[in-house]
Amino acid sequence: MAVLSVSRRTAARSVRALGVVSASAALALGVAGTAAACNINEFSAEAKCDGDKGVITVTDVDPAGVPATVTVFLQNNGADIKKVGEQVVKGSREGTTITFEEDWKPNAEYRIHVKATPYVDEDIKPNLTTPGTACKKTEEEPPAPTPSTPSENPSTPGEEPGTPTPSASESGSTPPADTASNAPSPAGESNLAETGADSNTGLIAGVAAALVAIGGGAVFFGMRRRGASGRP
Repeated sequence: MAVLSVSRRTAARSVRALGVVSASAALALGVAGTAAACNINEFSAEAKCDGDKGVITVTDVDPAGVPATVTVFLQNNGADIKKVGEQVVKGSREGTTITFEEDWKPNAEYRIHVKATPYVDEDIKPNLTTPGTACKKTEEEPPAPTPSTPSENPSTPGEEPGTPTPSASESGSTPPADTASNAPSPAGESNLAETGADSNTGLIAGVAAALVAIGGGAVFFGMRRRGASGRP
C-alpha cells in the first residue's frame, strides 16, 4: 500500500509539472502569436500619381492576414478637415495594397488610421505628406496676340481682296476735260482764240474799227473839198 501511495503522489506531481509547462508554453505562444498577428509597423502609406490623377496607397505586410480597417483623413493645422475614405485590408507576407482616389495637392498632410481588433488601433506615424509637385500640370496661358498694323491701302467695303485700287492720277482729282475748247469756233471770229489770244482781243478789235471809221471820214471830207475847189 505504501508503494502504491508513493506512485500516485509521483504521478500527480508529474501531471502538475506538465500542466505548468503546457500553460507557460501556451502563454508564450499566445504572446508570440499576438505580436506576429498584426502590428502598426506592418502598414505603410504613399501618395502617388495615376496618370494625371492623385491616389493614396496603403500596404499591409501582415503575414497572418488579420483584417484591418484603414481610414484616411485630410488634415490642416493638426485637425481633420475631410474623410477621404475607409477600406478593409487583409495583409500577406508579400504585401497587400489598397488604393484611395484622392486629387491631393502638393505638400498636403494626411492621417492614416489602422484598426485591427484586438491588436492595432492607432495611426501610421508620421503622417503622410504629399510630394511638392501636383500630378496634373497646369496649362500654360497662350501668349497675347500682337496688334496688327493697318495696311497702307485698306480695301473698301464690298471690294474683293486683291483688287487693285485706282492710283491718285486715275482718281477724281483730275479735272474733267473742257469740251468747249474742242468745239469749232464760230464764223467771223479771229483765229487769235485758236492761237491762244487772251480776253483783250475784243478791245483791240474795237479800237481798230474806230480808227478805220475815222480814216474813212477823213478821206470823204478830203474828196469833198477837192470837188468844191474845182467848180467855177
